[in-house]
Amino acid sequence: MVRTNKRIGILVGGGPAPGINSAISACVIAAADKGVDVIGIPDGFSRLIRGDIDRSFKLSPDDVELIHFKGGSILRTSRANPTTRPENLEKTVKSLHSMNLESLISIGGEDTALSASEVAKASNGTIRVAHIPKTIDNDLPLPGDTPTFGYETARQLGTELVSNLMEDSRTTNRWFIVVVMGRKAGHLALGIGKGVGASLTIIPEEFSSSKIMLKDVVDVIAGSMLKRRVYGRDDGIVVIAEGVAEKIDPSELEQLAGLGIARDPHGHIRLGEIPVAAIIRREVQKRFLEFGEELGMVDTTLGYELRCAPPIPFDIDYTRSLGFGAVQFLTTTTSEDSLRNGGLVYIENGMSKVMPFDDMRDSKTNKALVRVVDTKSHYYTVARKYMIRLEKEDLQNETMLDGLTKISSLGVGDYERMLKD
Repeated sequence: MVRTNKRIGILVGGGPAPGINSAISACVIAAADKGVDVIGIPDGFSRLIRGDIDRSFKLSPDDVELIHFKGGSILRTSRANPTTRPENLEKTVKSLHSMNLESLISIGGEDTALSASEVAKASNGTIRVAHIPKTIDNDLPLPGDTPTFGYETARQLGTELVSNLMEDSRTTNRWFIVVVMGRKAGHLALGIGKGVGASLTIIPEEFSSSKIMLKDVVDVIAGSMLKRRVYGRDDGIVVIAEGVAEKIDPSELEQLAGLGIARDPHGHIRLGEIPVAAIIRREVQKRFLEFGEELGMVDTTLGYELRCAPPIPFDIDYTRSLGFGAVQFLTTTTSEDSLRNGGLVYIENGMSKVMPFDDMRDSKTNKALVRVVDTKSHYYTVARKYMIRLEKEDLQNETMLDGLTKISSLGVGDYERMLKD
């Protein structure tokens, strides 16, 4: 059954990701085909919270005809959270009602999805939401290991950039530390590391403990560097997911960085404001000074360069399907009570489907579920096998052990402690 609503709002929340404009374009064109207007809401939820609807505007197919090629967001974005105060949530619903909207398309990650679901719930069934999942982190729990849009573009560009650094590393005969965005999961770092053939990739999922010390990370890097020396190489690339830093005690990071730990409106540590790559690089250099060696290294961070890149064909194609699916859902009456407030749109086996918002939540914490890297998977096993990484087997291999003890002043016990920690 077709719903009578003739106006759909659309907004973007969270950080940018390649393909946002393509998703917006797909929604507008699909809605126009059904005789439905799409109202663009700039700056995420931030204006709705304030009751500022004057800058919202109608989007026509002509307005979006060529934007699918472009990075960024014509509606811009923000991390404003309408759920921080009851009055903010009430004002957001009132703003949508004053725009005569019964439907809303939200484009964003898990925080935006949960914010949108709370808005729908607070509307008492008068506003239904279709959430289009986007994040370069690839950490939303989509069925069938389907990637979130933006990830594949970010991975491709990140691989190209790190390949340039790899050549610089080889040419100058030194190591590079590259920290890659990925707050809670190591998908992007692992994807880039595997794609470029990095010497070593470190992701938060490989540490079983919920909290680690920076020393644990340094041990892994130092072991990799020393093992590579056995092979006659003094150069290499270490790719590290920024989420590793979130596992480190904030007080330790704060002490090493020499600054306070800032948080965003959703309560997350602003990792982008912490010089994680520089901190790790300095600590690795200190470790080698303990070995009696002064080491030249370079650190850099990848993230902001990836978020507004023009989408590759995969993400353009993908967001076309997501946008079409979102409009199809919002213009059709559903009999499923679990979808009364809306849900998350995804593609499975070539078909558009909708996941109830409650299925995104952890039943115990009520927070969004996060898709992390499965370190027992074939994908991760293969990635690790191709790394230059000190493993327990190396200390049981007489040839490797002999080589390790010859290239440094360390003894077997020192190497064993690196593994144990």
